[in-house]
Amino acid sequence: MTATPVIAIVDDDASVRQALGSLLRSFDMVVELYASGNDLLQSRALDAISCLVTDVQMPEMNGFALCEALRMRGLSIPVVFMTAFPEENYRQRAEAIGAICFLSKPFMDPEIIQCIENALAHGGAKTPRQRR
Repeated sequence: MTATPVIAIVDDDASVRQALGSLLRSFDMVVELYASGNDLLQSRALDAISCLVTDVQMPEMNGFALCEALRMRGLSIPVVFMTAFPEENYRQRAEAIGAICFLSKPFMDPEIIQCIENALAHGGAKTPRQRR
């Protein structure tokens, strides 16, 4: 029996977290919402996470630092980065970390759904799939 994939959404903006959570739930996805990277790292559900969708710029711990913290723990959760500041150096850093997607806010619903489906299909794949 295969466990249901759990999508973790980490964003310091509550409205973004809630909207994205609602969208994914409307596609029958199981979603966990976190206000910060530290909240995710302290979660008892961390080992059940199948895909991480995280904002790049957040206070205290940005999305890149969160991804690196997960890797240091031996967790190769596929990551989708999203940002309102789509700077090329962010895109390059996401690619270097092995992100599945790098989305610029605002993005269309089908884009995030496709990214998550790709992440779940690729598991811990290192090849990034980028979206502009």
